[in-house]
Amino acid sequence: MRLPTHVHLREVAPRDGFQSLPQFIPTERKLQIIDSLVRAEVRELETTSFVRSKSVPQLADAAELMERVPRAGLIHGVLVPNLTGAKRAVAAGVDKLVVVISASNAHNLANIRCSIDESVVNLDGIFAVAGQSGIPVVGAVAVAFGCPFQGDVAFEEVVAVASAFTSRGARGIVLADTTGMATPTRIETTVQRFQDRFPEVDLVLHLHNNRGTAMANLLAALQRGVHGFDTALGGIGGCPNVPQAAGNLATEDVVYMLEDM
Repeated sequence: MRLPTHVHLREVAPRDGFQSLPQFIPTERKLQIIDSLVRAEVRELETTSFVRSKSVPQLADAAELMERVPRAGLIHGVLVPNLTGAKRAVAAGVDKLVVVISASNAHNLANIRCSIDESVVNLDGIFAVAGQSGIPVVGAVAVAFGCPFQGDVAFEEVVAVASAFTSRGARGIVLADTTGMATPTRIETTVQRFQDRFPEVDLVLHLHNNRGTAMANLLAALQRGVHGFDTALGGIGGCPNVPQAAGNLATEDVVYMLEDM
């Protein structure tokens, strides 16, 4: 069984986890949770998202949070959907931008209120703003393994979005199973084809557990040599703009399994 020699986990509970909760978590409490994660030796976080507060009120304190988070030895990435969010994130002094575009036009319209083509047009401005401040950009391809509105997502649709990122200098690509539609077979096939098409790209998987397959999908990805994964404390999280969204891979469960492999 081919396995990577190391695995990098990016903790996304402060963004993906908190955005799905019904109530706003006070900034002070968010900082306490982040401090606890840091004490548990988490070194990279997706700390928040710079989006309209009306769309995701749980993350309305993004700028204040970034002013107060611990910095030493940490990477604070944030999710941004557009140029406005990117400018706010850069002004807040983030370490990394994660820019999301869906592989399905229907989901992109539901998630960030614009078409894929419109999102791609905005990338030039986002990369320019990030580049001026020396901030790396990672491209996140949402619904890469299936869409709740469209159904199956063709691999070439994933490639088209990933190529829009890599052609502009993205430092890595996240393939997101946004609504937990992937299976181990689909993970293996998609990852292999992606690695063949983008052999130099740093690949990260973002797996959700709607159907209880996330850990099996993680193992399938490990066997293909993937060593980067998004996980969330307690398995919380889910896209707020899709029906029946479910949580992420639980960080503690993944660590428990990996330590015995």
